[in-house]
Amino acid sequence: MTTGNEALRDARGVELYSLYDINRLPTEEKERIYHSLLPQRLVALLEHGGGDVRFIAPEGLRLVRIEARMSPADRDLVFFLELCDTQHRQMELSFCIIADPWAPRFDVDLDLEGRDNCFATLGRNLPEEERAMAAGLFPNQTRRGMRMFGEFLPRLERLSAGLDMQLIVAEPLTYDNAIRYERYGFDYLVGKRLMQEIDQGFAPGGTLYERLDGSTPFRRRGMERTVLGRSWAIHDGILDEPWDGVRIYKTIGVNAGVDTFPNRERKERQS
Repeated sequence: MTTGNEALRDARGVELYSLYDINRLPTEEKERIYHSLLPQRLVALLEHGGGDVRFIAPEGLRLVRIEARMSPADRDLVFFLELCDTQHRQMELSFCIIADPWAPRFDVDLDLEGRDNCFATLGRNLPEEERAMAAGLFPNQTRRGMRMFGEFLPRLERLSAGLDMQLIVAEPLTYDNAIRYERYGFDYLVGKRLMQEIDQGFAPGGTLYERLDGSTPFRRRGMERTVLGRSWAIHDGILDEPWDGVRIYKTIGVNAGVDTFPNRERKERQS
């Protein structure tokens, strides 16, 4: 495995430039590379508890999926990662979930009949969402996070740099995701103006501020002051259009210093 800006090479010394190249390697070798993405604290928990880690990295494809459970029989994942690389030689961070397996579960991912609602696009479970919000969780979170993203990201940057990639790109699925990525040094390819307009809209007298009218549990006055409150209001449809199309990027080794919600109350747990 590479350290710093050292090129990533296979066991024969051949330089690797993509996930496609890694996926062509023998199973043990490619899984050793991908295993390096797991935060060390998570590895220790998995090893201590007899956890199960699966690497889905088919030869011929430019993607990898990592799924980790504290026990092979567990319904939920403690770690889920999906990466792919783009035709522009960028690393795309499609999903990263690091959930506390011992925390209470909220079935916001299921409809009222217990079916997967695909991140609430096929119907919301309002009672569970209200419970989750009251517990301090963000939209689409079934359990609170383990505060390990800050340990994971340098590992992803190291792997990306080893493949001679300069950028990590992502698409935040919720407002709070976007704010969290800002904290870790990301900037916007698309959506910075939207984020700034949201901040202005939630300011006293703004359009979104006036819509916090108590018409639903997710639209109460005061929610404008926190990332948690804003994110649930946006999840509840307070914007004129659905949340969509925000694209972000991080230059390897660079913190862009972006903050589109500078006056927020800083109470929320970060993942």
